[in-house]
Amino acid sequence: MFYFQQLFNTAMGGIDSGGATAGAVQVAQYILLASLLFGIYESWARGGDTHFLGATAVRYFAVGLVMINYGAAFRDVNGMFNNVANFINTSTAGGGDVFGQWMADLSNYWNNNNGIQALWGLITGAFSGVLESLLLLVGYILFPITYALFSLFYTLYGSILYVVGPFVLALYPALGFGVMARKYLVNLMIFNAWGLIYSIFGALMAAINMNSVNTVLNSGNFVGAFNGVTGSLLLGLASILLSLCIAFIPFLAKRVVEGDVGASMTAAISTTVLAIRGVGSVFKGGGGGGGGGGAR
Repeated sequence: MFYFQQLFNTAMGGIDSGGATAGAVQVAQYILLASLLFGIYESWARGGDTHFLGATAVRYFAVGLVMINYGAAFRDVNGMFNNVANFINTSTAGGGDVFGQWMADLSNYWNNNNGIQALWGLITGAFSGVLESLLLLVGYILFPITYALFSLFYTLYGSILYVVGPFVLALYPALGFGVMARKYLVNLMIFNAWGLIYSIFGALMAAINMNSVNTVLNSGNFVGAFNGVTGSLLLGLASILLSLCIAFIPFLAKRVVEGDVGASMTAAISTTVLAIRGVGSVFKGGGGGGGGGGAR
């Protein structure tokens, strides 16, 4: 199980222990009864539409079953998606968290190779050295921050859905308010898709043998880019790209669920390619002899 999944499970346990879930379900039961009465009124207003009344009763019964054991039902849905994500990760990446392992490898490389020396370009003042050192510093700082923010937002998003779920689902039997429940279900799908896309990114990195610091250093490039740069800078640039992958997950999840992934992917790929070409041209034009030398 990934770290952000464990964090969310811990958050749900804390919410349950505080009594928030039980209180929300209790209030939602009254809302559900009111929704049923409103549905009956809608059926009467339609001239005694028995078909509509039957549909309202079925929706009321289905939501009522969920309310009986809401916590377990929510966990089952989340666990189903998590099991698929973990299956993908186990089948292709060996069961480890590729992004988490990258962060650990990055820290070990920095400590073992005296990474502070790679920032010497900030002192020497040469343009290529300053740029190299800044990119290196951004890469080493940005990746842990992005990873932590992703875990935090995943937990926050899931906790909000978990707490407000009973209130929104209780409106489902009433046709006029049922659209809110349907939007909630779409958001629930988007939230659970985060873990799936995260595991797919990890599987991709493992498939192209770019899932560890040593592999990237031995290849001398990252997915065919950044050839000829120093080892420390290569890891910094690779970390920036991996940070972008993590940051794009929420947007991709929304587009995948809503069926509009093409435009987003085209824009993201175009921006990334232009950035890589820009960085490569700067180093080719500025020369590699600046003061940003780092150990390989």
